[in-house]
Amino acid sequence: MYTGIVKGLFEVKSVQKSTDLIHYSVALTDELVKGLEIGASVSVDGVCQTVIKIEGDKVYFDAIQETLEKTTLDELFSGRMVTIERSLKMGDEIGGHMMAGHVYGTASIENIKTDGNRYSLNFRCPKDWMKYILSKGFIGLDGASLTVGNVEDSGIFVVHLIPETLRLTTFGFKKEGDRVNVELDPQTKAIVDTVERFTIQKLQSN
Repeated sequence: MYTGIVKGLFEVKSVQKSTDLIHYSVALTDELVKGLEIGASVSVDGVCQTVIKIEGDKVYFDAIQETLEKTTLDELFSGRMVTIERSLKMGDEIGGHMMAGHVYGTASIENIKTDGNRYSLNFRCPKDWMKYILSKGFIGLDGASLTVGNVEDSGIFVVHLIPETLRLTTFGFKKEGDRVNVELDPQTKAIVDTVERFTIQKLQSN
């Protein structure tokens, strides 16, 4: 599990692509490597990945085909910056919201608006996701826990970012048309799905 409070930007050092698999490494800080073991889970741009090898500051992962089809990890290249978060430990502060690193798919940036220190991103996602994306609710984008601004039934939602979020994430480098990994808030999804099921059952019983 993760909190959506990413630890900054880290460089992808190597990428090896083969059939249905990408083998890659990311250079982490001494602090993040300390205590990290093979088999541990790490969030890479919001995607839960398993550590398969550690060499000094370089940590290695494999992204399989299902992951590549649902996320932006298929776009990895040497030199690309990604966000990182180690998995939650007992007693850690939950500064964002509980996340699993299970990406539902990607959303694309429709437009970017800046006004002084105000930085807003409009995203487009599949319309059927919108019942789970609520104004002032949580959403995970590239591993960052963010608060949703305005929403539209057409599949558009907005997030407003503060300078500190821009410093710790890749959002400040994004362009219109770029994709981000989306993790819907699991609590919101569970509530909506439960209400939907109850409503359908109620209608069917009448």
